Amino acid sequence: MNAIDLFKLRNAEYLQYVKDYLAILNLNNPQQLDIEAKLTDLTARTTELEALYKKALASEKTQELLALDERRDDAVNGIYYFLLGNTYHFETDRQQKAELLLGNMALYGSGISRLNYQAETATISNLLRDWENKPELADAIILFDLSSWVNEMKAANEEFNTQYLLRTQEYGDANPETIKSKREETNLAYYALRNR
Repeated sequence: MNAIDLFKLRNAEYLQYVKDYLAILNLNNPQQLDIEAKLTDLTARTTELEALYKKALASEKTQELLALDERRDDAVNGIYYFLLGNTYHFETDRQQKAELLLGNMALYGSGISRLNYQAETATISNLLRDWENKPELADAIILFDLSSWVNEMKAANEEFNTQYLLRTQEYGDANPETIKSKREETNLAYYALRNR
């Protein structure tokens, strides 16, 4: 409970965590723990947040974003596992080039596909920039004939970014009470209850 960084959780993960937390507390006699008021506050905030989240998910753009995010995740993971397999190749040159590209990916951290939307978009853009502008990385891409994978990752990332910006604009115009501000309110209620 103290080790979980709420800010790093995606909205769905965040909501599920808070709902599970509330369920556990409700099973353990909140009256006896003297936490009813704080529990009621967190429950109310979570309900409001969930309503906003469901409204955001109902957007056609959100469904399109989920598909585009999965598409770029598949490209990142496909490239990663292809290169990982080539680190065992019997040709030393292929092993070294695979390790070179994997080393470059590692500069941006492990689990690129698990980053939040904005961080993943920026990370993929930076990775692609490296692969286009550093001759040794560009040569490795050519050696492995990864151009189609790289083009897919680039196209999916660019489409995702465009749709994300459109959805953000649409959601911001339609609803002055954003999920971000509601999460901040929920965090305050969560921390107050947790600390009690």
